[in-house]
Amino acid sequence: MKKTPVFLESLVTNMLRLRAICPFSWRVFQFRPISCEPLIIQMNKCTDEEQMFGFIERNKAILSEKQVGCAFDMLWKLQKQKTSLLKNAEYVRDHPQFLTLHNLATNKFKLMNDDTLVNVLYVTQQFAGEAHDPLVEALVTEAWRRLERFDIKLLSEFSSCLADQHLYFSPLMGKIADIVHRNLETTQDLSSLSVLMVNISSLISRHFQQQLVNKTELLFDTIDSSEVNVAKSIAKFLRNVRYRYQPLLERCNNVFLSNVDHLDLDSISKILSVYKFLQFNSFEFIIMAKKKLTEMIPLCNHPASFVKLFVALGPIAGPEEKKQLKSTMLLMSEDLTGEQALAVLGAMGDMESRNSCLIKRVTSVLHKHLDGYKPLELLKITQELTFLHFQRKEFFAKLRELLLSYLKNSFIPTEVSVLVRAISLLPSPHLDEVGISRIEAVLPQCDLNNLSSFATSVLRWIQHDHMYLDNMTAKQLKLLQKLDHYGRQRLQHSNSLDLLRKELKSLKGNTFPESLLEEMIATLQHFMDDINYINVGEIASFISSTDYLSTLLLDRIASVAVQQIEKIHPFTIPAIIRPFSVLNYDPPQRDEFLGTCVQHLNSYLDFECILDKRKKPLPYGSHNIALGQLPEMPWESNIEIVGSRLPPGAERIALEFLDSKALCRNIPHMKGKSAMKKRHLEILGYRVIQISQFEWNSMALSTKDARMDYLRECIFGEVKSCL
Repeated sequence: MKKTPVFLESLVTNMLRLRAICPFSWRVFQFRPISCEPLIIQMNKCTDEEQMFGFIERNKAILSEKQVGCAFDMLWKLQKQKTSLLKNAEYVRDHPQFLTLHNLATNKFKLMNDDTLVNVLYVTQQFAGEAHDPLVEALVTEAWRRLERFDIKLLSEFSSCLADQHLYFSPLMGKIADIVHRNLETTQDLSSLSVLMVNISSLISRHFQQQLVNKTELLFDTIDSSEVNVAKSIAKFLRNVRYRYQPLLERCNNVFLSNVDHLDLDSISKILSVYKFLQFNSFEFIIMAKKKLTEMIPLCNHPASFVKLFVALGPIAGPEEKKQLKSTMLLMSEDLTGEQALAVLGAMGDMESRNSCLIKRVTSVLHKHLDGYKPLELLKITQELTFLHFQRKEFFAKLRELLLSYLKNSFIPTEVSVLVRAISLLPSPHLDEVGISRIEAVLPQCDLNNLSSFATSVLRWIQHDHMYLDNMTAKQLKLLQKLDHYGRQRLQHSNSLDLLRKELKSLKGNTFPESLLEEMIATLQHFMDDINYINVGEIASFISSTDYLSTLLLDRIASVAVQQIEKIHPFTIPAIIRPFSVLNYDPPQRDEFLGTCVQHLNSYLDFECILDKRKKPLPYGSHNIALGQLPEMPWESNIEIVGSRLPPGAERIALEFLDSKALCRNIPHMKGKSAMKKRHLEILGYRVIQISQFEWNSMALSTKDARMDYLRECIFGEVKSCL
């Protein structure tokens, strides 16, 4: 036997002595491979989770912080390669070796570089089962400490991790928004910026919002036309801030159109949802999306995917596709979750589908999950079932009981407003004293939207209760007075048109209480000089919905349109013109105003839309016929053309009774629809007599004889219009 060389014996002896003397140092400075590469290469060769877990078990004692990060990354890559039905996040999370990896990360996260730290945070959140994972909390805290040195790409990834935890309003997200604001001028990476814009959108001011939009426009040409995810993020940001900015939406839409063949169901669904919310119309995208979604009908055989298809395709589908969607949904309805049933109900409302069998099946699922819905979801259920004429006493009884229990424990103005609105839509909308006191408690914190919603609900109760509960009706009238007081107070304290605009965006003028409408118009007139090319479309849209004729505001809108037309997007022109049409008003510079608007709009339009005989647009593929070369069509008309067969001296007379909706709310001025109807009848040869309901129901015409005399005067006298 060969003897061990003396120098080796001496070396081993010295090492053992060193280990005995310095056990702490031995533990800290463990032996590691000269290179990390061999272990990382071994990880990359793993083809499933079992191989990865075997690797972790064999090497857990020597894995460095970098290798721990690589192990997390590899587990997530393996998960992403699976289809949705084969993903097994729960199995991975509960595996003993995942717990080992979790503990290694807990011990080594402070040694990780910034990229590894954020990546481990992201993957841990994807697999996390606990509501508060200690490792996630530790990683977030460490990332916060390093935040200022993150580049924009890493900052966007970290903000997405916070968004996954719904920390949109956290101080940490506010810190990220501040960093983005400070570095916006030098930022050149639109891919990362677009993600950040979505995640910080709840915290930014209107000025910062406009800065982000301007920066996005500037950088848009730097991205490749295939960057669908960037375009989706930009569109989502505009949705989050409720900003229908046409130039950016069109550029995003062009990206979607050029990549429509590569869009999956989830992407198409999200794009259509954004377009619907922002009221952005892209006929071409809808046609292409409809074709692609229709092809997916036989491929979606799982409730989760089919519900998404039903919601996306249903509202834009043709009769045959709708029939196919509803029949398939009937077969799957018993397997729906509560969330899926709610989505289907919303889509049925959009489709105006009153399929009784499907409604019954869906409401059965809703009833089973009713206790788990949040107030806003309960409002949606109430609205859709009311619209679909659903009638089932036991369902509405449980819904009412649930809404009242929420209301008694709610102190948030918006939530109270949602609950009260839902209760007012029920078949028996009565609210007791406890409900009224809850409304009164939150009034000082309410914005105009909440106050308007409360007023509408109270008016419904009064209309329902006045015949039965006189004492309660008196309390409701007092509540209306308080609503009026707080509404006036809020309007009188308004100091900025921008802040007022924010509340007007989701406010419907036709539901705004009469008592507050005048104060609202007076406030808008106070800020009249602040109306410009940026906000003129929004202000015009609100005025259109009020039915209130303010010549001062309309003249200002016309003036801004004429003077700043080059800065106004052409698609904003219809909104600007609409109040003049609805309210039947011509500004002093009518010809210049209308001419400028129409010319600006026409300069942008470069397509034709061909209608069939029923005035429905033909499919896009049928537009290959040049105008002037259309084949003859059997046009139908039920309008009798007035000829000259009447006896000499005879005339045709059209008598129209005008209700309150035909007139402006503040003065007896005929609105555009009734004026147009009158002109059309006159073109057909009729003498038109229009009688206001206020005149007809007046004390002067309270008897039958008085009314007969009045009609004789209108028809046989010189009176042309009895307004």
